[in-house]
Amino acid sequence: MDIISQLTSVLTDRRDADPAQSYVASLYADGTNKILEKVGEEATEVILAAKDTTHGTPDAALIGEVADLWFHTLVMLVHLGQDPQEVLDTLAERFGISGHTEKATRDT
Repeated sequence: MDIISQLTSVLTDRRDADPAQSYVASLYADGTNKILEKVGEEATEVILAAKDTTHGTPDAALIGEVADLWFHTLVMLVHLGQDPQEVLDTLAERFGISGHTEKATRDT
């Protein structure tokens, strides 16, 4: 089982957990807007960390911020009843297709 599947399982289980005992359960209890705020906050922190990163030099701060963003994005998907595996499936479908070609085929 890969880490995304493991996290999805835990995040799904936490929907029924006590918000006083679980950070994820507290996010769920606070609702969609709070979760979206966290995703936005983490995205901003990624941008700020990336601005301070030297190209080609390992940067633990940037990696940590991206991990936070991915985690909170998974929380959002699970909260909204979406399967994170579908994101991976979509990426797999797009793999090997030119970004220009893929974007032109989207329904907007």
